[in-house]
Amino acid sequence: MEIILLERIEKLGTIGDVVTVKDGYARNFLLPNKKALRANDANRQVFEANRERLEAENAARRDEAAKAGTHVDGTELVLIRASSNSGQLYGSVNVRDIADGLKAKGFDINNSQIVLERPIKTIGLFDVRVALHPEVQVTVKANVARSDDEAELQRQGVDVIGQIAEEERGDSEGFTEALEAGAEVGELPPAEEAPAEGEENAEG
Repeated sequence: MEIILLERIEKLGTIGDVVTVKDGYARNFLLPNKKALRANDANRQVFEANRERLEAENAARRDEAAKAGTHVDGTELVLIRASSNSGQLYGSVNVRDIADGLKAKGFDINNSQIVLERPIKTIGLFDVRVALHPEVQVTVKANVARSDDEAELQRQGVDVIGQIAEEERGDSEGFTEALEAGAEVGELPPAEEAPAEGEENAEG
């Protein structure tokens, strides 16, 4: 379907561009959210008649978003989650978790503004993009850890997962079986021979 964009859409174009998209994307997202118009003659005329107003409104929203972005950019969210010793989360951190964390800090952010390519499934520090406006994006940091202490270590640059792996290796290396002097690996030490019958009495 051919559409006229009413705002900048990443990987598609900017205001006024006529682009071709899949019908489902247009019908289910772009048109109902007033991000585009069907590209027919009537809508082209409507758009041209309102272009200046649309561009001015977009510029005002962009400036407002840029101002808000100075407060949001670089915000760190500490997300405490249970995980295995290898750092794999029991579950995952998703778009909603990031949005809720930002709301808890007083930012007016909704789920659709969080740009997360895939859910976070391990502990660690992750950069997450937030689209405050089609032309204004900032980055927040998700500090996913098993405790506040671990989150603090990660904040200081410590590789917590690597540290856990080191500790596990140390534990396994610390367990060694005592070997009989002169015995080959895998060879059992000789059993002590019991005194022959009568020897004990002879000694006594």
